[in-house]
Amino acid sequence: MTVVNKSSAKEFLQVAVELYRHDANWIRPLDKDIEQVFDEKKNKAFRHGEAIRWVLKNDDGKLIGRIAAFVNKKYKSKGDEVPVGGLGFFECINDQNAADFLFDTAKNWLQSKGMEAMDGPINFGERDRWWGLQVEGFQQPLYCMNYNLPYYQKLFEHYGFQLFFNQYCYSLKVKDKLDEKFYERHKQVAEDANYKAIHIKSNQLEKFAKDFCIVYNKAWAGHAGLKQMEEKTAILMFNAMKPVMDERICWFTYYKNEPVAVWMNLPDLNQWFRYLNGRLDLIGKLKFLWIKATRRNKKFTGIIFGIVPEHQGKGVDAFMIIEASKIIQDQQLYDDYEMQWIGDFNPKMMNIAASLGTHISRRLITYRFLFDRKKEFRRHPVL
Repeated sequence: MTVVNKSSAKEFLQVAVELYRHDANWIRPLDKDIEQVFDEKKNKAFRHGEAIRWVLKNDDGKLIGRIAAFVNKKYKSKGDEVPVGGLGFFECINDQNAADFLFDTAKNWLQSKGMEAMDGPINFGERDRWWGLQVEGFQQPLYCMNYNLPYYQKLFEHYGFQLFFNQYCYSLKVKDKLDEKFYERHKQVAEDANYKAIHIKSNQLEKFAKDFCIVYNKAWAGHAGLKQMEEKTAILMFNAMKPVMDERICWFTYYKNEPVAVWMNLPDLNQWFRYLNGRLDLIGKLKFLWIKATRRNKKFTGIIFGIVPEHQGKGVDAFMIIEASKIIQDQQLYDDYEMQWIGDFNPKMMNIAASLGTHISRRLITYRFLFDRKKEFRRHPVL
């Protein structure tokens, strides 16, 4: 059944509630975070594409699955030779026939739109949300991170999806001392007075948003289809984060007062949102404020880490991390740290994460399915 009104949209959300009712690790996402993906007024991906949703019921009318499919002219991975669509928000009972029916439904719609392959599960939008199928490290998900039942891997692979790239998350205990080489590299960079590392100030968000834009456009724009970021977009993003931002865990490094590196982190919002049962209406907001004020958040999560090319390989990463540790570790702000996923196509960032003394806390997979089953399959190329 296609989602066409408020009633079927509610059923789309309810599928997950039914499936995870007895899963202690599952944290219900905020309804609004999922709904806005399919809201043409809130999701800018609709400027370049379209999306559709379906729910699946059994003969008794019970909800047993759901899936979404989307096409986006801006969605393209390096090396793609055919137009690729996406599917996501997949949920299903442990039944291959039911899963195949959902996959076929998405595939047929994508083919009608001229697509020749589909990636999934992915988001209709940015990669920092709802991306990948979890296959290892089943634990409470980070905010806006996909979480699924373990048998989903079998459902995808039995249908014919192939591993396009792995997504690794890295974790560590905040109290643990960092590797000695970080302190050595920090000392070398610190000898140059032109370098300084500071955490952001909430009363200067516009300044830091503009600095972020500079680093982003030099460090990421052009990679994996990422486009240049406008200052107004960065400012909107920083203002949106302000209510939950902890300025002590958001760091910038400057060289001769020019921004050259950024390390953005946030408290893991799911540690608060887990108590809201998906609702952030007026009562939910009041409840959130009370929880935020009375319950210590023990975990923070890495959102973005980057260095402009001309300052890479000089120890700036170690310099910024050690400067930050003087506050984060010394003040014992949090107990645990977990980075958002890093794709295995980015070995440089994986090495940085591993060098911190982290361990891989979870693995997700982005799959690809080529409609022409005789066509040679290629994994995502290394950056």
